[in-house]
Amino acid sequence: GTRSAVLNTEARTVEADVLSRRCVMMRLVDFSYEQYQKALRQSAGAVVIILPRSISSVPQDVVRQFMEIEPEMLAMETIVPVYFAVEDEELLSIYEQTRAASASQGSASAAEVLLHTATANGFQMVTSGAQSKAINDWLIPSVEGRLTGLGGEDLPTVVIVAHYDSFGVAPWLSHGADSNGSGISVLLELARLFSRLYTYRRTHAGYNLLFFASGGGKFNYQGTKRWLEDNLDHTDSSLLQDNVAFVLCLDTLGRGNSLHLHVSKPPKEGTLQHAFLKELEMVIASQFPEVKFSMVHKKINLAEDMLAWEHERFAIRRLPAFTISHLESHRDSLRNSIMDRRARIDTKALTRNTRIIAEALTRVIYNLTDKGAPADLQIFTDQMQIQEEQLESVMDWLSSQPRAAQLIDKDSTFLNTLEYYMGRYLKDVKQHHVKADKRDPEFVFYDQLKQVMNAYRVKPAIFDLLLAVCIAAYLGVAYVAVQNFGLLYRMIQRLSLKPKQQ
Repeated sequence: GTRSAVLNTEARTVEADVLSRRCVMMRLVDFSYEQYQKALRQSAGAVVIILPRSISSVPQDVVRQFMEIEPEMLAMETIVPVYFAVEDEELLSIYEQTRAASASQGSASAAEVLLHTATANGFQMVTSGAQSKAINDWLIPSVEGRLTGLGGEDLPTVVIVAHYDSFGVAPWLSHGADSNGSGISVLLELARLFSRLYTYRRTHAGYNLLFFASGGGKFNYQGTKRWLEDNLDHTDSSLLQDNVAFVLCLDTLGRGNSLHLHVSKPPKEGTLQHAFLKELEMVIASQFPEVKFSMVHKKINLAEDMLAWEHERFAIRRLPAFTISHLESHRDSLRNSIMDRRARIDTKALTRNTRIIAEALTRVIYNLTDKGAPADLQIFTDQMQIQEEQLESVMDWLSSQPRAAQLIDKDSTFLNTLEYYMGRYLKDVKQHHVKADKRDPEFVFYDQLKQVMNAYRVKPAIFDLLLAVCIAAYLGVAYVAVQNFGLLYRMIQRLSLKPKQQ
């Protein structure tokens, strides 16, 4: 992407013939990667991409096209400032006037172009902030909590993980509804359901449940990586050091009629991992036949700079783990897009997926299949049912704010609310912090992620030139007129004096 932020240049649209040192304005509905590259090739002074107030009003093919372009925009480093702005009446008015002025430059008559250019109003786009600077002391917070199982000290532990941060080409517009607001929503609902089961001795299972809302998921799962290091390498007592049954990572669960269990190594028969896989298959086949389920096996590629899924962080440390998602591939552009907004979430599908996971997890923890429970037994009904309204309200809260890792610190309102929410249902809830390695950081964050841009209505430079020419012409005519008037006056005087002399 770009590290530049300062801007002071004249506005144009892509219809203009000359874009050099101009602020090129584009609307999302008309945006294309070719036009974007054209602006960069012509050394534009800046690019402003105007987003609609409601993403749902944009045709799906336009949204999909932009989502596919976003990784290219991020991968291409450029010195040109690139801004994203949400449209309003004033901004659209500026855009329309600028487009009209830019389009007129293609007229056949040079005189018409000159006249229109001289008389039209233009806009000077100016930012008042400072240039972006690297942040050397960034911090990524995560939140953990637990439910302790009943009976004995060496109980197996099931770890439930979801990263809360979002990602996209513009951090302040990255709301991450499906990726990974949906994963956090499911994690919180599972915490609520199992906290009720663990409240009563009769339904208190013999498993520890460890919940982890991780930060820095979009930055190679930094929060999870450091959390594992602290729990496995730097402490003598941790649930992760004991008997870990499996780690279940939740990612992109808010839409679609398919679920995929992503694994780095297929689970062996007789393990609890394999039991969970079979329970998922059985619950889906007996209660939700419309859902397509599959296991996706992908080996960890340590040569890649970025891991594919969060469970790979655990698999590297030899902990049994997998990720459940409605996406079949980790390369899906939905995971890193500012187009991932609340309107794209299907609450019915989110509720159904939550129930599938909860039912399968419960059958494993309570060993219901071996106890003869029928495959179509619905556990979460009546007072224990999945609360669709609560899932919807949590999704509204999560997707109403940007959650890029650069914007979340330990004192942010979002993190404090998340910690409070988890504290309602879990024990020993606390934050875990990842600090930057100042000597060799894996990532570099920059400030100036959001700036105010002012648009000043101005006349073009040629207007000043023509005005100077007109003034010079006026003064020249006046000078000639004064000179001629003086000559005429002297001639009249001479004529009037001649009779008297005679």
